[in-house]
Amino acid sequence: MKYAAVLDDLAGLGGAKWGVHIRARALKAAGRQVLELTIGEPDTPPPARLLDVAAKALTSGRTGYSNGRGEAGLLQALADRYSLRHGRGFETDQFLCLPGTQTVLYMVLRALAENGAEVLVGDPMYATYEGVIRASGASMVPVPLRAEHGFRMQAADVEARITKRSRVLFLNTPHNPTGAVLRDADIAALGAVARAHDLWILTDEVYEELVFDGTRFVSPLSHPGLADRVIAASSISKSHAAPGFRSGWCVGPAEFISRALPLAETMLFGNQPFLADATADAISAPSPVARGMAARYAARAQMLWESLDGVAGLRVHRPDAGMFALLDVRASGMTGEGFALALLEAEGVACMPGESFGDGLAGWLRISLTQPDAVIGEAAARIARFARQGA
Repeated sequence: MKYAAVLDDLAGLGGAKWGVHIRARALKAAGRQVLELTIGEPDTPPPARLLDVAAKALTSGRTGYSNGRGEAGLLQALADRYSLRHGRGFETDQFLCLPGTQTVLYMVLRALAENGAEVLVGDPMYATYEGVIRASGASMVPVPLRAEHGFRMQAADVEARITKRSRVLFLNTPHNPTGAVLRDADIAALGAVARAHDLWILTDEVYEELVFDGTRFVSPLSHPGLADRVIAASSISKSHAAPGFRSGWCVGPAEFISRALPLAETMLFGNQPFLADATADAISAPSPVARGMAARYAARAQMLWESLDGVAGLRVHRPDAGMFALLDVRASGMTGEGFALALLEAEGVACMPGESFGDGLAGWLRISLTQPDAVIGEAAARIARFARQGA
């Protein structure tokens, strides 16, 4: 039987990137004690009000079909939220609601890119980005995110990789896996490159409310001069500790939303009304759990730095936002994947190898900060012992 070429294009880009996580789960199932620091599962339940509104919507009959764009109440809540946050007016026709940020990114890239086009994206990158780019038919062009620049994308590095086929500049701020947050000057410089070469800017902002104290989040949406080319994706998965709700959206020019609507309707034809009601209520005010999560993650990143930075040549990169810290293990002489697998077998500590997030993070580990302080502390002690013993 014959298959579409897209399946070959995506082979190895799904679960294969999560090999260490899958091995850790297998060891746990076999009775081994494993400290799991692989995925970004929020360490707090969703706000009680979010659950209550969703439950009431369910029992009141909000279980029928929606429309392809999104429920009216949620669209209005989104318009109000973005108008308040970005200092300019947003209308309901600038939003499209979909199940989670991942679905949004797939839809947007299908709408903007195609065979022969190129999408510029930071390297390292979240593990699914290469897949959503390839699924559109476009080619991925990695732009190095350098540790010496705090892993923030530099306009000169983008400019050097632009060709006649460049179509989209794909940003992620706050960034997964590095925790970097683009500054206003960074966005202005990247925006100037996008204007000069007529590029769309797609920005994944799902970690917007998990910025640590002392760092300010700025979106390309706040730059009026970029309004005709910016599409932002987000959801309540991280901000409200509700990844299972799969409630996301994109915001962009009204023309883009109108043109993309048939594609969204072909994919899903609307998300669930009861989740839309809960999401509308949730985003009408700052998340009641996000600041607490951000404070805990920042403190745990500091704990890792104090415990591991300089031990046997290890280096810890402290994030400005998000749920992860990075550990540079190149001094061990091992790859990130080799170090992660050996660490798991020897010490029962599961971390994601940097290679799962692109060539730019080869020789690093991504460590989730979503476990309790005691688990983070014990994991740090085991990693230090492993590194001192020569990996």
